[in-house]
Amino acid sequence: MAIDLSKVKSKLKDLNSKNERVNHTWKPEPGTQIIRIVPYKFNPDFPFIELLFDYEVTKRSVLSPLTYGRPDPIDEFAKKLKAAGSSDDYKLGKKIEPKERFYAPVIVREQETEGVKLWGFGKTVYAELLKYISDPDYGDITDLENGRDITVEFKTAEESGKSYPTTEIRVKPNTSIAGDNNVLTAIQNQIKIEDVYKEPTYEELDALLQTYLNPEEKAAEEGNNTSTPTPTSDVKTTPDANTATSAKDLNDKFAALFDKNKSK
Repeated sequence: MAIDLSKVKSKLKDLNSKNERVNHTWKPEPGTQIIRIVPYKFNPDFPFIELLFDYEVTKRSVLSPLTYGRPDPIDEFAKKLKAAGSSDDYKLGKKIEPKERFYAPVIVREQETEGVKLWGFGKTVYAELLKYISDPDYGDITDLENGRDITVEFKTAEESGKSYPTTEIRVKPNTSIAGDNNVLTAIQNQIKIEDVYKEPTYEELDALLQTYLNPEEKAAEEGNNTSTPTPTSDVKTTPDANTATSAKDLNDKFAALFDKNKSK
């Protein structure tokens, strides 16, 4: 039996994409770290980048085309669910709709040789950063000559005593230069975020949505294509049993809703 080259190419693409993210993004480790937000080379007037991601259906962070004003089949389905009239449908629609994530280019102190990284954070941290910048006592904290470093304190769920990890920021009171010529070179060589988070096609997202809604059909298809399934450590795209059941029930209800509307 010949190897399926399309699957090989797909896996290679996923690995390359994962490597791009690891090399060019930054996540705080548990504890305290110091960073400096620097100007975004591709939009010098505003360092923050606002993106939308599909998480629930895709089971991994996949950029939503809504980010650029283009249609996303997952978002379209979520809107239909929220408009269906059922409380459960509305909740699931909210659960699967694209979610906001914010990014800023940063230099991590004591890791300056690694260049500029893209730091991703939620709405709470974003709002706090904007408040600092709008405060005349702080001003443009990204300024290369008179900006300010930021202390980032990350706590795991266990450490924070909550059901989720927390991130707290404190902007330093004293101004400082961003760094030496090596840092300036790194700022000039920073990567464009579109090269890290690539936009999938409408068809690719629709295929993931159909897998989410019809996991049994996907499993049967894969079973017919190979006699000895091989476990993989890659990110899974098939929901677990509980999610699969609710998604199938939801799909049946939604199909019935359409049939009802057609008969009117």
